[in-house]
Amino acid sequence: MPDQKALVINTGPLIALVAATGDLEFLRNRYARIVVPFEVGQEILTGGPSGFAVPEFQAADFLEKQPGPIAIGTFLQNSLDKGEASVIQTALDQGITTVCIDEAVGRRVARLNGLALTGSLGILLRAKQEGSAVSIRAAIDNMQRHRIRISKELAAAAIKMAGE
Repeated sequence: MPDQKALVINTGPLIALVAATGDLEFLRNRYARIVVPFEVGQEILTGGPSGFAVPEFQAADFLEKQPGPIAIGTFLQNSLDKGEASVIQTALDQGITTVCIDEAVGRRVARLNGLALTGSLGILLRAKQEGSAVSIRAAIDNMQRHRIRISKELAAAAIKMAGE
């Protein structure tokens, strides 16, 4: 039976959530399991020139960080970057029905594979709905300050959904 309370998360949302809130702690009680494929962990730990989000990722001991790479199907390998492909493949292999991907192409391929989707803003909205004191407007401002791209339309829709 598929795990309804589990989530497989991609690199972009992890970085965006750190930018939005300063850490990943608020994720701790949002899902029964949050799985991070090995490939996603490697992308985060590479850290780019600033190492942004690396300490927060390392401190998040509640994340199920997969210990090694997985075999990714040819279609996924040829359609997506390694992180997105590993998120979708991990979800399919483990019977997890929901993935967290922000990029449009990855979201489209996840849908084609029958997976439910959320993104960084979806997780923040869920946290707010569950009583977290998160401000969606402030989170979006923080994300944009860290050069996380969010369309004006998406930002406005999220703020409206949050009632801010």
